[in-house]
Amino acid sequence: MARVTMVKKVLADGRPCRKCAEVEARLRGEGLWSRIHRVVVADERDPEGEGWRLARRHGIATAPFFLVEDGDGTVRVYTAYLRLLREVLRPAAAVSALDLLEAHPELDFV
Repeated sequence: MARVTMVKKVLADGRPCRKCAEVEARLRGEGLWSRIHRVVVADERDPEGEGWRLARRHGIATAPFFLVEDGDGTVRVYTAYLRLLREVLRPAAAVSALDLLEAHPELDFV
């Protein structure tokens, strides 16, 4: 089973970034939060913290992002929640709806 790490950003004023809060709310609302094994914070007040080190190591400049470690040690990086949902968290569920959203980025998820 894949282990999923969510890296989320905390702003200099201590608030979570808007997108990170939205994605976390979606995960919780869809009953998927338990599938996230670890949460690491990239806090703007601590640029040498683990979240920032992970972002630099994987060349990621956006948050949130997800690291998915497979049983063989392979790590896949996901910066798009819908892709993580389709490929890792719910690979067989509602593929057509997710495909529609990906094909039309002007649409937003509800």
